[in-house]
This record gives sequence, C-alpha cells and structure tokens, in this order.
Amino acid sequence: MSIFKLQYIRNKINDALRNPLVKNMMIVAVIAMLIKIIAFYKETIIAGNFGLDEVIDTFLVAILIPTFIQSVFVSSLNNLFIPNYIAELKSNGNKGGFQSLIITITVGISLFSCLLAYLGTDMFLNIVYSEFPDNYYALIKEQLYFVMPCLFFWGISIALRGLLEVSNRFLVATLSEIIPLLTMIFFLLFLKDNFGYMVLAYGTLAGSILGFAYLLFFSIKYNDLTLSKPVLNDNSRLMINQLPPKISSSFLSAMNNYIDQFFVGQLAVGSLAAISYGNRLPAFGVAIVIMALGSVLLPHFSRLVNEDLKAAYHQLFRALKLILGIGIIIVIISVFMSDWIVELWLERDKFTHKDTLKVSAIQQILLVSVPFNLCTLIMVKFLTSINKNRFMAWVSLANLIINITLNFILIKYYDVYGLVLSTTLVFILGSVFYFSYTYKQYKLIK
Repeated sequence: MSIFKLQYIRNKINDALRNPLVKNMMIVAVIAMLIKIIAFYKETIIAGNFGLDEVIDTFLVAILIPTFIQSVFVSSLNNLFIPNYIAELKSNGNKGGFQSLIITITVGISLFSCLLAYLGTDMFLNIVYSEFPDNYYALIKEQLYFVMPCLFFWGISIALRGLLEVSNRFLVATLSEIIPLLTMIFFLLFLKDNFGYMVLAYGTLAGSILGFAYLLFFSIKYNDLTLSKPVLNDNSRLMINQLPPKISSSFLSAMNNYIDQFFVGQLAVGSLAAISYGNRLPAFGVAIVIMALGSVLLPHFSRLVNEDLKAAYHQLFRALKLILGIGIIIVIISVFMSDWIVELWLERDKFTHKDTLKVSAIQQILLVSVPFNLCTLIMVKFLTSINKNRFMAWVSLANLIINITLNFILIKYYDVYGLVLSTTLVFILGSVFYFSYTYKQYKLIK
C-alpha cells in the first residue's frame, strides 16, 4: 500500500513540475535561495569589518535616498509596464514602440531622480539627522555621490528584467541579482585596503554597472529588446494614467521607511545598523517567496485576468492560504532559534554578544510580520494586474498615518524595539485592509 502511495506522490510531483507556472516558480525559488545565501555571506563580511559603527550607518543613509527614489518611480513604472505590455502583445500591438516608450520614460525618470537626490540630500540630512556631528554628514554625502549614478543603471535593468520575465526567461533574469553581490564581496575581500570606508559605495556602483551589462547582453541575444519609434495607444495610455496612483502608493509606502529613519535618527548611533541586521532574516523569507512567486505571478495574473477573472481570484486565494499557513509555522520556529542564528551568523571580531542580543530581539519582532507582509505583496501584484492602483494609494496613506502614530507612542516606552513593533503592526493591519478589499472585488464578479 505504501508503494502505491509513494508512486501517487511521485506522479503528483512530476505533474506539478510539468506545469510551466510551477516550473518557473521553482527555478526562481532555487536561484533566490542561492542569492540570499550569498547575501548573508556578504553581510557576514561587512559585520566583521565594521560591526555597528558609523561607517555602516552612513552607508545605509547614503543608499537610502537612491533606493527610495528607485522604489517609488522606477519600480512603479515597471509594475505597470508588465501587465499593459502583455495586453499589448495579446492584441498584436506595436511591441517595439511600447518598449521604446518604457525605456524613454525610465531614462527620463532615472536622470531626474539623480538630480533630485543631489539637490535634496542636504535638506534631508538637516531634518532627519540634525543632532549628529559634521563628519557624519560628510561621510554620507561622499558615499552618496558614488551611489547616485546607480539610479540610471537600476532603472534600465528593471525594465530589461521585465522584458525577460514576460518572455518566461526567469532563470536569466533572476541570475542578474547575483552579480552585484559577487561584486561587493570581491571589493570587500580584495579592495578594502585600497578604498577604506568608501569600499561599500564603490562596490555598489560597480555591481550595478555589471548587472546592467549582463541584462542588456541577454536581452539583445534573445531578441527580447526590439526598439522602434515610441508609440501612444490604448494600452500605453492606460499605463500612463495608472502611473500617478501607483507612484502615490509607492511613495507613501516608501515614506514609512523614511519616517522610521527620522525616528532612528533620534536614537543612539548603531540603532540603524541593528535594525538593518535584525531585518535580514525576515527580509530573507520575504525575498525568497516574492522572487519565486511575485516575479512569476505578475505576468501570470496579467494573462489570466484577460482570460478568466474568476479563476484568477481563486488562484490568488489558494496562494494566500498556503503562504499564511506555512509562514506562521516557519516564523514560530525562527523566533525560538533567533539568538542562535544571529550568534552563528554575525558574532565575531567587532560584533559582540551584546550586539547579538539586541539584533536578535529586533529580529524576533520583525519575524512576526513576515506571513502578513507576504500576503500583502502577493495581493499588490494581483491588484496591479487588474489596475486597482488607486485603492493601494489610499491604503498606503492609512499605513503611513498609523506608522507615525505608533512610532510616537511605542518608541517612548520601548526605544528601538518600539520602532520595529510599530512596523510589524502596520504590516498586519495593511494585510487586513488589502484582503478585505480584494475579497469585496471578488464578490462583485457576476
């Protein structure tokens, strides 16, 4: 009897692997796991070299401004580009013209963002980090000027990755994430003595250039990049019309991070680095699932909603049940193992046992948010595929207000731990908001 059961399970696995959707998810999941293992190794090297000193804090602030701009403008455009580009392909539209429009807008946004980052840095530092000494500002600005050009390469790279993913080249697209990590590790191991405290900024810029070159090469090789005269039609106009609410949603969501930076700026030096390390394991779980599901599901949902909207909702709800159930089990185990994980991962050289306990406590609080954050991100992908971006902007505004309120209250009593507790509560409430709206939209289907 057990032999028959084993054969049944084997057949089910084989059937699943023959499904293109499952196959693509497995490919991305395996590569994502490899990427995160390399990222953890990179963080180990950084922790051993710098501990929780001001070099880490200043670099995180310097890269915060470009990554904020990228997540608000460039990523918003890319998320809208994929569903509307697929609609363009299904209607046998102007493929090259649509691509050219996306590249043109992306280049314009990237260049404008570089100028914005350059002009807005002093104001941001004076508002958020007004209590820190002058050398702190100098370190941030010096690193920022080398990180800023990354905005251009990140922007084009995201567009090229989108083209590869639409063509189901998920292996090639996902492998591009490894290049910046390997570049940074090379800089830390072999060039730290040459560049000193600037090694992180130099490594980031070099990695972004090499990643861009890799994606450009394969996009041209597979003929996925076919540029022609930019075109405006129904699909491109719909995409552009959805851009303001999508940018608003992304801006308000990203502002939560900036608000947290403001509150961290009022705490002891090293708090920002402690939060960054404490978020690595929770972010690891989120990134693995989102890279495996999110990258595959956005094109998949974009195709499915044009064919069978009700079936798309059913697939979404099944995915949410699976993610929430498995996520809660993994989080419980991870919380109990938190001290051991941080000690094994980071505790060496300048990173003391006291640092371990602080980072572990932060990590435990943030781990609770992981299943809810994952569900939210999957629902955002789905709602983007059906162009429900205005609602997401309102939810992002509500989350921002809740986050500010909770930060004021909880930091007063729990210091840095109150800040991450606020973040966790916002993720949970946001997930509830998104599910309520998504289920309401499902009930409206006739």
